[in-house]
Amino acid sequence: MIVLHKINGDEFVMNSNHIEVIEKKPDTTITLTNDRKYIVKETIDEVLEKVRNYHRLLLTP
Repeated sequence: MIVLHKINGDEFVMNSNHIEVIEKKPDTTITLTNDRKYIVKETIDEVLEKVRNYHRLLLTP
């Protein structure tokens, strides 16, 4: 799970395993496997870094 921020500043947690596509149009838009879309303040690179850090945390004993 990763913490993200909506455009209005509200914080929420997303299950990164359900991310299908991340696009810049011009805001960062995340499409999940169920076709639900979220527009977030974070850049694509920031989202990817959060996903990487989360997966590292899972793999650390």
